[in-house]
Amino acid sequence: MIDSYHRPITYLRISVTDHCNLRCVYCMPPEGTRGNAQEALLTDEEIIRVAQAAARLGVRRVRLTGGEPLVRAGLPGLVSALAKVPGIEEVSLTTNGVLLGRMAQALASAGLRRVNVSLDTLSEERFQHISRVGRGIERILDGIRAAERHGLAPIKINAVVARGVNDDEVASLARLTLSENWHVRFIELMPVGQCATWDEARFVPAAEMKMRLEAQVGPLTPAASPGGCGPANYFRLPQARATVGFITSVSRHFCRACNRLRLTADGKLRPCLLSDAELDLRAALRSGVAIDDLCALIQQAAALKPAGHRLAEHSIPLERVMAQIGG
Repeated sequence: MIDSYHRPITYLRISVTDHCNLRCVYCMPPEGTRGNAQEALLTDEEIIRVAQAAARLGVRRVRLTGGEPLVRAGLPGLVSALAKVPGIEEVSLTTNGVLLGRMAQALASAGLRRVNVSLDTLSEERFQHISRVGRGIERILDGIRAAERHGLAPIKINAVVARGVNDDEVASLARLTLSENWHVRFIELMPVGQCATWDEARFVPAAEMKMRLEAQVGPLTPAASPGGCGPANYFRLPQARATVGFITSVSRHFCRACNRLRLTADGKLRPCLLSDAELDLRAALRSGVAIDDLCALIQQAAALKPAGHRLAEHSIPLERVMAQIGG
């Protein structure tokens, strides 16, 4: 499957739910979001059917997202089914880690290969501010260690950096790579949905994060990407066990190498994270669409991928917040 700009599409992100047990400030508005009713969400069978069609077209990697994917009932069963789809070489997952400690073993046994865990701060007080819920840092760290014990590696830690919120923790988060085999990635804040107006004053470019990190911790040398290709640029601190990565979604976008489509929990296929364009697969699935026609719809979505996002022109997606897309 090749898009209109000759980019091969090999990666499908699947949001399995738009519900979440956190209310992070950069992901949804203060009042939260009204999650879809159960009947509006794709069933396991519908998700598997989309994955089968995507695999026929050359998709090789599937990542499960949310909302928070671990709140979906029966998730290990879905992982097991996806891991058995012919052509799918890897099933991975992005989580906030709160429920990971009690689910890591079942997920690994089902065929999950690796996890990315969101961790924006090491301070319980700041965690409460960012997530708008109670304490959680120790549960997240316990979840990361459980994932490590059960072989869900390489483990990547994702930290969204916001000025005046957690930008002064870049060094302390990066130091995790000195003692732990956890790859820490710093992500530029993205203006998406109702949170878009929150972003401008809070934005910290990756170049500033890198400069601050080198001044406070030590020099960074370029490093290979752990776990294959991806959007981050990786570096290593002196004598570190793992790497530090920077995801420059805004300041230096990587759209020309984008290889992904996104399936929302309610069955819409999004060609681009930072565009409101969507194609409705749920309606087709529930009308009994043949697999060849489903493949044609997925190819149509790939053809709709833009050359790149238009944030520099102040074109910002507003129809969904990040929790409804899956990142």
